[in-house]
Amino acid sequence: MSTKKVTFTAVAVGIGLVAVSACGGSDSDSTKDGSKSVTLISHDSFNVSKDVLKDFEKRSGYKVTVLKDGDAGAAVNKAVLSKDNPQGDVFFGVDNTLLSRALDHGLFQSYEAKGSDRIKPEFRVDGGKHRVTPVDSGDICVNYDKKYFADKKLAPPKSFDDLLKPRYKNLLVTENAATSSPGLGFLLGTAAKYGDKGWESYWKKLDANGVKVVDGWEQAYNEEFSGSAGGKKAKGDRPLVVSYASSPPVEVLYGKPQPKQAPTGVATGTCFRQVEYAGLLSNARNPEGGKALLDFLASAKFQQDMPLNMFVNPVREGVELPELFTKHGVRVAAPQTMAPKKIADNREPWIKSWTSLVRK
Repeated sequence: MSTKKVTFTAVAVGIGLVAVSACGGSDSDSTKDGSKSVTLISHDSFNVSKDVLKDFEKRSGYKVTVLKDGDAGAAVNKAVLSKDNPQGDVFFGVDNTLLSRALDHGLFQSYEAKGSDRIKPEFRVDGGKHRVTPVDSGDICVNYDKKYFADKKLAPPKSFDDLLKPRYKNLLVTENAATSSPGLGFLLGTAAKYGDKGWESYWKKLDANGVKVVDGWEQAYNEEFSGSAGGKKAKGDRPLVVSYASSPPVEVLYGKPQPKQAPTGVATGTCFRQVEYAGLLSNARNPEGGKALLDFLASAKFQQDMPLNMFVNPVREGVELPELFTKHGVRVAAPQTMAPKKIADNREPWIKSWTSLVRK
């Protein structure tokens, strides 16, 4: 999700997936080998199997370039600022916490992707205008380092309330709600739980209990969190981190040696439901290529490929989840949710208030 979200940079490099350009705009003209080019802008967690992408390129005739542009929150902000002269044709990774910002700024043009009728109704938004296509869903939740809590003979937290207890002082790291999608999701989760007036009091207490705030998910999970492979190497000392319910399978899949059980767990009473979308950019240089790419993101083949690459849930009906994903991931029965309009009406003032409350 979308982790987003949730795929680790080290993992992406290790699999040797899509080539990424860090600068420059979209080149929609013919490439040297005569094929056409289409550019996807996304957050750092976008990932797809090499053979799945090559199959799309072969069938469509388009060569795909992926431009990864930081955490989801930062990537959306950059896309909005550059919407008149975008760096690509399709943007993937805007989620329900930031969707209204993208739509209000005219980031996307209408296109109904092929296969949209197979997307589960609960994920469809935008009143039939089809400016965005739902791609995946996941739950933003606090993860915990099982070994730390076993060694301390301390039960891990289960809920938002638990995180305020003195026994968990100075143990949690989260992301900046102003710059990070999971950080914002966690803030919205507390607002959904405690209400418009109660969430600020909650964060004052959480701050007093030693919560640490860093810029983005990559730093929080792979540097500060003691339970992840990256965090262990970086000597991270925080056994609690805001991540995703689907993060534990990652630690299993890429563990060396591969453990029988995930070394991390999920506090299921701290979760907020996230849905990610993709859209055809309003000033895309190659709109036809962008449409083909959106069709691909909604296709059964891409949806089946996502769980063990981006560690998110498909939104297309009839897509079977891999056993490793279901065995080690956590199904959250009752995550916190919030209506898109409420997010749109309150996101900016809440972020401003949150920024004044929490030491970073």
